[in-house]
Amino acid sequence: MNLDNLPAHKGTDIRRWATKHKVELCFTPTYASWANCVEAHFGPRRQFTIANSHHPNHTVQTRTLHAPLGWRNANARHRDALAAERKERARIRSEKGIRWGGRRLNTAA
Repeated sequence: MNLDNLPAHKGTDIRRWATKHKVELCFTPTYASWANCVEAHFGPRRQFTIANSHHPNHTVQTRTLHAPLGWRNANARHRDALAAERKERARIRSEKGIRWGGRRLNTAA
């Protein structure tokens, strides 16, 4: 199981559960979010639904966050849709000068 380095993932309860269920915990290196499979889901959701948004309440925000999941689940196996998502994310990161992990590119003037 791949995990980031969140302290909650390293507690004794988690390690005990993993040992009991014969699950190997594999921690991704620091600043290597690209190596964590779940980032493929959270990065685009943050970029497209939360960044620079002003939801009137939590219900509207929740609906906005859930909408892409419904679409992604319905189209999860379609290779063309997944390739289009990757291409669009790369285009947006490039336009904003953002690297994987959310850090800005160093631009020399």
